[in-house]
Amino acid sequence: MTDTTLANEVPAKRQSGFRSFIGRLNLSTWIGLAIVLALVAAAIFAPQLATHEPARQNIMDQLIPPGSQYLLGSDQFGRDIWSRLLYGARYSLTIGMFAIMLALVVGTLIGMIAGYLGGRIDIIFMQVMDVVLAFPSLILGLALVALMGATLTNIIIAIAFTATPAFARIARAGVIAQRDREYVQACRAMGFSGPRILFRHITPAILPEVMVMASLWMATAVRTEASLAFIGLGLAPPTPTWGGMVRDGFDNILSAFHLALVPSLAILVLVLAFNLIGDGLRDAIDPRLKDAS
Repeated sequence: MTDTTLANEVPAKRQSGFRSFIGRLNLSTWIGLAIVLALVAAAIFAPQLATHEPARQNIMDQLIPPGSQYLLGSDQFGRDIWSRLLYGARYSLTIGMFAIMLALVVGTLIGMIAGYLGGRIDIIFMQVMDVVLAFPSLILGLALVALMGATLTNIIIAIAFTATPAFARIARAGVIAQRDREYVQACRAMGFSGPRILFRHITPAILPEVMVMASLWMATAVRTEASLAFIGLGLAPPTPTWGGMVRDGFDNILSAFHLALVPSLAILVLVLAFNLIGDGLRDAIDPRLKDAS
């Protein structure tokens, strides 16, 4: 077998295996994906689906129960819960997706470089990641937001910072497992540069594991954003966020429990959907995990 054949063997197998990978996705994965897509569509078309302005207050309509006037009721300021829920989905999804995308890019890049080069660079990079991992993600995110200020950009950066070590570790492990494979040695023999080998040939091999990590950490990002908003470190009122809605609802938990229940259920459904997607992708990548469970 020639070096050229070895270098092209793995990419060809990946193309042929994509359809079989899709076929291994279980029903729960598709359910989770459908839920996420439905929530994304609701967030995109929030102006068309909302029945009231999310920040408009009407003191005469305080704490109205769900009905024809307000689909999910109104809060203590007379604001429509349904409309605020739709607009809140925009912020939860935006913060979660951009934070994890940033963590994926930065963390994967750090892990790939550390795993491929090894030596002192590997030790330094991973020790820095271990220091970050030593802090609970919520506590670290809280400290960063409190330090930088509770703006949309700062919340995204804070959540991304807490998630970066997880991506660095899984990318490093994948690169270490691939860097001595035959197709990588063939690429070196053909004179390919290190960056070309790393990003063109090794990256596709570790991408599935990274994507599974991304889907699971999306759920963590949504929970973290909601937790920050709940304790008052989210976006400033009257911006509607699910965590902020839960916090506001606790002031009237006995007389109008639906104020906290509705956004809590929205957070639950979104987190569950991302977990279903992550579990399904994990089982599809390695079916032996499903058989062993």
